[in-house]
Amino acid sequence: MKTLRLREGKERALLRGHPWIFDSAIASGGGDSGETVRVVAADGRFLGWAAFSPTSKIRARVWSFDEAQRIDAAFMAALVGRAIQARSRFDIQSDGLRLIHGESDGLPGLIVDRYADTLVAQFLSSGVERWKSALADALLAATGLTRLYERSDASVRALEGLQPVAGWLRGQGPTELTIREHDWQLSLDIERGHKTGFYLDQRDSRARFAATVRRLGLQRVLNCYCYTGGFTVAALSGGAAHVTSIDSSAPALERTRANVALNGLDAARCELLDADVNASLRSFGAAGRSFDAIVLDPPKLAPSAAHAERAARAYKDINRLALGLLEPGGVLLTYSCSGGISADLFHKIVASAGADAGVDGYIIERLGAAPDHPTTLNFPEGEYLKGLVVVRKP
Repeated sequence: MKTLRLREGKERALLRGHPWIFDSAIASGGGDSGETVRVVAADGRFLGWAAFSPTSKIRARVWSFDEAQRIDAAFMAALVGRAIQARSRFDIQSDGLRLIHGESDGLPGLIVDRYADTLVAQFLSSGVERWKSALADALLAATGLTRLYERSDASVRALEGLQPVAGWLRGQGPTELTIREHDWQLSLDIERGHKTGFYLDQRDSRARFAATVRRLGLQRVLNCYCYTGGFTVAALSGGAAHVTSIDSSAPALERTRANVALNGLDAARCELLDADVNASLRSFGAAGRSFDAIVLDPPKLAPSAAHAERAARAYKDINRLALGLLEPGGVLLTYSCSGGISADLFHKIVASAGADAGVDGYIIERLGAAPDHPTTLNFPEGEYLKGLVVVRKP
């Protein structure tokens, strides 16, 4: 077994149960891509078994802190089983859910979503790439399903020295699917859609938004970065008289149109704009348009803390414009899915946007990802999605 020896003092994070080992922490040793290595402190004390990555700044990811643990196919199957069993304890009102959430489930770099009777997986680190076949078998055995589609085409694979891969890993079938979420039906495309095809992490936020629209009688809704229209369906289901949905992707807007029809909602109440959100917010302001509710759910703007400053300016700009379009008593749902933006920093960004817009508001709720996208005590980096529900003061 190859050994990875850390520099003096660099074992502290591992002793707290954190699974990442950065290249700067390593004194000596290494291995092949995805190979399991024995990790020891500077004085030789055992720290963990980890998957080695020769090219990533995260040079190794820990599988286990137990020296007696054998890292083999049975170990992978046990981790898969535990993750899936954990989901049975969560309140998930959907047949679309995340089964494996990377480090939070002890499988660093592995994302697995279930869409009804089809699994979609992303193998994003060299460790899970090396164990791909065993993990695929374990996933099908644990779920009783026969179809597994791979969407390992995210850019982060390049950091691991891995090429993009997409296609059926096990079985065959349609790539356009429909799931049940709460009382709705939502369609998606696992071959061409973002990530694994859909954003399951906003499931509970969509339900809360529908309830808020209904409770407050919000009539004019603006859904920015609408993607396939989850928040649009939620607003219309909640009784909104009119929803304006903006995205720069024509296929996403067509999927929004299809999802509105799939749920028997009135298409006349839905305006779809293939446009830039920032430019649209400015043009609405110039035209004197206003809204009773606005959803801002932009794509990731800060993949790491190094990008935070630039991303903060972008988040501030769209929030400033949105708050200026919001009616007094209106509701803003604003999100950041950027890991490089902390919840505290995001609050400060939105507060600064309000100050520049001359708008104050009540923060009535803080939102995060649905429970099947868990953050653990030992891996706070898993908390990537932050949301605020703000009611504009009169």
